[in-house]
Amino acid sequence: MKIFDAHLHIIDFDFPIQENQGYIPPSFLVEDYRHATKEFEIIGGAIVSGSFQGYDQGYLINALKELGPSFYGVTQLPFNTTDQNILQLNDHGVRALRFNIKRGGSEDLSQLDYFARRVYDLVGWHSEIYIDAKDLIEIKEVIRKLPAISIDHLGLSEEGLPILLDLVESGVHVKATGFGRVELDVVKAMKAIHEVNHDALMFGTDLPSTRAKRPFDIKDIHVILEKFETKNANRILYENAVKWYSCKKV
Repeated sequence: MKIFDAHLHIIDFDFPIQENQGYIPPSFLVEDYRHATKEFEIIGGAIVSGSFQGYDQGYLINALKELGPSFYGVTQLPFNTTDQNILQLNDHGVRALRFNIKRGGSEDLSQLDYFARRVYDLVGWHSEIYIDAKDLIEIKEVIRKLPAISIDHLGLSEEGLPILLDLVESGVHVKATGFGRVELDVVKAMKAIHEVNHDALMFGTDLPSTRAKRPFDIKDIHVILEKFETKNANRILYENAVKWYSCKKV
C-alpha cells in the first residue's frame, strides 16, 4: 500500500531546539524516520515544524534536502516575514504555514486571516492549524472563507467534531494523524469526515509522536485498510495528500 505521510517531524539538535511547556523532544533524524518506516511504501510526505522548533528554518531545509523532492515542508513564520523569505522557502519545497494553537511556537490566530491569505496569494500555500476543534467555534466563519486550510489530528476532541464536520463541508481538509493523542473515536470520526468529503482526509504517522499518550503503530494503518474500501483507503493514505501538497503556484 502506497503512503504519503502527511504529518511527520524531524528533530535535529544540530539546529535550534527550544523548551516548550517544560518539554524538550527526543532526537529524531532522517535516518531514524527511514528506519521507522522501512516496512512501508512511503512515496512522499510532509515534514511539520513543531512548537519546540519555533521559527527556525535550518533544520527543515536540511531535512527536505535529505528526504528529496517528494517531501514537503510545513513551517512556522512570523506574520511580518518578507515575501523574499517566503519565496525562498517555497523554492526549498515548503508548501504550508502552520498555526500551532495547542502548543505555541507560531503566530496566533489573530494573524490567521491576513497571513493565510498572504501566503496563498503569493505562493499557493495552504495553512495548517493544530487546535482542539471545539475552540474553532469563534473563528469558524473566518476559516470557512479562507482559500485552503487543514486541521491537525482529527480535531483532537469528540466535542469539536460537529464544528470540524461543518468546516469539512466548506472544503477544509483534516489530518488523520496522532491517533494516540486524540480524545475521540478515531474510526467514527474518520467515517464522518469521509462521508462529508471524500477528498478531506490525509493520513500521517505523526512520528516520532512527541507527547502522545500512545505513539504511532502500524495498526493505525491497518484500521484504515480494514474500515474503508480499497479506493477510499487509497484516498486517505496517499491520493488526497499528494494533491494537497504538490500544488505549486509559482
